[in-house]
Amino acid sequence: MSEMLQGEEIKKLEEKIFAESAWVDDLKNSTAKILVGQQQMVERLLIGLLSGGHILLEGLPGLAKTLAIKTLSSAVGGKFQRIQFTPDLLPADVVGTMIYNPEKRDFEVKKGPVFANFILADEINRSPAKVQSALLEAMQERQVTIGPNTFSLEDPFLVLATQNPIDQEGTYPLPEAQMDRFMLKVIIGYPNREEELEIMRRNIGGDSTQQRIGNVTSPEVILRSRELAAQVYMDEKVEKYIIDLVFATRYPQKYPKLSHLRQFISYGSSPRATIALAKAAKSLAFIRRRGFVIPDDVRNVARDVLRHRIALTYEAEAEGIRVEYVIDEILKELEVL
Repeated sequence: MSEMLQGEEIKKLEEKIFAESAWVDDLKNSTAKILVGQQQMVERLLIGLLSGGHILLEGLPGLAKTLAIKTLSSAVGGKFQRIQFTPDLLPADVVGTMIYNPEKRDFEVKKGPVFANFILADEINRSPAKVQSALLEAMQERQVTIGPNTFSLEDPFLVLATQNPIDQEGTYPLPEAQMDRFMLKVIIGYPNREEELEIMRRNIGGDSTQQRIGNVTSPEVILRSRELAAQVYMDEKVEKYIIDLVFATRYPQKYPKLSHLRQFISYGSSPRATIALAKAAKSLAFIRRRGFVIPDDVRNVARDVLRHRIALTYEAEAEGIRVEYVIDEILKELEVL
């Protein structure tokens, strides 16, 4: 009887999701007018929107990372701010500062660009640690303290950071502990031949980056959708599967088929990974218009959730082992019980 009741509740939830999620297809169709390919990147940005998780995009120059984020903010209609991270940037340039007003003969607060719905932290690894920390504190606490005053950040608040993996000179790599603040780390790859041809054709006649799309949804709709996404049902077996995935990154020797990974893992994922896997899987189920999470949802987001939360040993680096190999081995061997 209780299972039947649960089934009815899931069906009602799916009806609500179907009615509330029309903006998902509209947003995908709108971004396709600007972006060629990169459907997975757009989907990951949607997951960030629905779960309130920040996203780190890593890829070579020219792969539309910045364009994708600007297009997303334009489609949602929220307040957008771009911060170009440079070596001479100061924390006050990000969060704001106290300035003296001669007329009032007193100090007043000047808010920085972090007070927006969408923050594009372009090339975040080009600024020193004190600037990175100022932004990452705002990401975690969702508030900023300037002088004696504390201000809550707007909701939704989403930081979308980019970094270039090939330039090493003049960069300040994010420490692993700080990268943990990002819900997803998405690796952007090259387009295929057909996509490359379409990119060329679009840009021959003019600069396609100057195109703009209208609002297809609003921050208020996003917040309502978040509430529905949080209600997506997750079976206890799927919950335990998530726990197994995370624990396998910490103690691979406790899993018979994964003991060979012990020599490659310096330390595993934090509890933030557990939370991120659950939230991302629920958000993906919402995007697919389902009222329940399936194991494939978890597997789909696992690489982006875990890749920046596993540190490899020197032995792994010496043997050319990549973190994706470790994750793939865990996904291949662990099953939902």
